[in-house]
Amino acid sequence: MKLSLRGEYALRALLVLGACYGQEVVRIQSISQQQNIPKRFLEQILNDLKAGGIVESRRGISGGYRLARRPEEITLAAVIRHMEGALAPVSCVSDRFYEKCSCPDESRCAIRSVMKEVRDAVVAITERTTVADLCARSRILNAVPAPSLDYMI
Repeated sequence: MKLSLRGEYALRALLVLGACYGQEVVRIQSISQQQNIPKRFLEQILNDLKAGGIVESRRGISGGYRLARRPEEITLAAVIRHMEGALAPVSCVSDRFYEKCSCPDESRCAIRSVMKEVRDAVVAITERTTVADLCARSRILNAVPAPSLDYMI
């Protein structure tokens, strides 16, 4: 699995929406500024997340976006699958997006065997990690002071 910029931006937008969960809506401009995401690209991403039932929107002057469910109910696996497709590094080990590979014998392919382990690890981590977990991790990481830079010439 390779997370594209679109997938990364989707997770970053959900991080903002998760942190603001309980508010009416969050404006696109606010998400764009907080996460340094181009507004037009963010609009497309949020529309895609809306089509996937991950976010909801409200139109109008006081419009914006919010999570469609509680942050504890939205797994990273669901978001990544919706935005990117398979979590597997190669299609011959994917449960949901399986495609036959070109090896002579899949059952005896050493590469496929290792890639299946990689897939299982990625699935395990992303299935148990939710938007709420991502928000909690962000709070912890942002509470740690940034190291001061010391330049010497």
